[in-house]
Parts: sequence; structure tokens; C-alpha cells
Amino acid sequence: MAEITYVRGDATAPQGKGVKVIAHVCNDLGGWGKGFVLALSRRWPEPEAAFRRWHRERERAGNDFGLGAVQLVQVEPYVWVANLVGQRGIRTGRSTGVPVRYEAIDTALAALGDHARELGASAHMPRIGCGLAGGRWERVEPLVSARLVERGVPVTVYDVG
Repeated sequence: MAEITYVRGDATAPQGKGVKVIAHVCNDLGGWGKGFVLALSRRWPEPEAAFRRWHRERERAGNDFGLGAVQLVQVEPYVWVANLVGQRGIRTGRSTGVPVRYEAIDTALAALGDHARELGASAHMPRIGCGLAGGRWERVEPLVSARLVERGVPVTVYDVG
């Protein structure tokens, strides 16, 4: 049975063997410039470029950009990055409430589960939706369990060491 393993470390350097998908939450404004995405961009340029293109071309037919959508970007032969759109806007000085959208994360994780199973991959992530998006892990963790772990996808969650 798959499970969630918690480790101290860098989610951009996923541990273990086989195909790995690094999942993280993005906003629906096309913004990329704070939080975990900075670590991704330092390591690989492709996820940011693909995300910006996906957002820019969102009006085109067949483009599914929006809350709950997932974009997979291959960055190494056995490593993929999953851009999960699970945040409405961004937090600003005048914001009330948090940008996280748990239902969008749930939808995106379900799609990620399908992709991970097709790839025979494990999933690796920081505590998604709980940084700049303002979410609470006690709300996100059951979604990760239901959409990935219960479907046989092993998950590793990385906490900064």
C-alpha cells in the first residue's frame, strides 16, 4: 500500500528510484515569481516557460488552463514537474482571505493521480497550497491521500531542513 512519507529536504531533488513527478500549486493569474517556483526555476527553466505559455494561450481551443487544471513538464528523463492550478489570484497587502482553492487542488490531484499511474511514477511535493496560497495542511493532506495514495501512488512530502 502506498503512503505519504515525510522527509526533510529539497523537493526539487526528489529521492528514490524510478519516475518521479514533482507537484506544486500555481495561481490562475499566470504569475510565477515567489515561493517554491523560484527553486524550480533555479533548477530547470522548462516548467516556468511552459506555465507562462499555457497561461498566455489560455483562450485557444483545447487549452484547459484554469482552476483544477494540471500541466506536466518533463525536465529530466525520469523527472516531471506538475503545475497544478489551485490558487485563485495572489495574496496582496489588501487581500482578505487566502487564495488557496481546495476544490481546485482536489481536481488537479485527481488528474495528477491518473498521470502518475500511467507513468508508473511516485509524487514528490512540498506542503502544496500551504505556503503563499495560505492553505492548511490538515485540509490538503486528506486530498493527497484520497487522490494519490489510495490509488497506489507513493507520495513524499518535503519539509525544508
